[in-house]
Amino acid sequence: MPIAVFIKSAASPKDFPDDSGREVAFVGRSNSGKSTAVNLVAGVRKLARVSKTPGRTQLVNFFSLGEGRRLVDLPGYGFARVPPEVQARWRTLLETYLRDRASLVGLVVTVDIRRGLTRLDDQLLRWLESRRELPVAVLLTKADKLSRGAGLAVEQQVAAALGPTPLVTRFSAPTQDGVEAARGWLDSWLGGK
Repeated sequence: MPIAVFIKSAASPKDFPDDSGREVAFVGRSNSGKSTAVNLVAGVRKLARVSKTPGRTQLVNFFSLGEGRRLVDLPGYGFARVPPEVQARWRTLLETYLRDRASLVGLVVTVDIRRGLTRLDDQLLRWLESRRELPVAVLLTKADKLSRGAGLAVEQQVAAALGPTPLVTRFSAPTQDGVEAARGWLDSWLGGK
């Protein structure tokens, strides 16, 4: 995978880069390990801002992977401690990107394996059913926090909940589990190397 290079951050859809080429976006509940996953999959430390405080990704962040291919870090959803009007702005930004972005060719949803699919994750996945052509994969983050058996059980439950051909894998920053699978998804969606 080519080295990811920051392009820009967008606070509103009018700030998005030209809607051409191919993009894979990462989205997840606040504090699900999304930014850590972006950094590991991209192979660049500190590409996406990582924090113990939920809600640090507040803009849509675009990174170039060369030749019209981009990685996109979307704002988290859920329990970030921000005013309701800020949450509403993030929701509108997220929905507009997911609904209207023609260059979006794949979506990676990060889910904390200890919580499994939450109501908010389920809402997002159901909302995405309107874009049936969009491949969606789930990274079960923080897999090192569970035993192997417990992690496999959650992976099977999530896969069963997602339907006949889910893309689901356990993912861990300390052990690097799931990194190669996620890179494979990106290469496939973005058109290879």
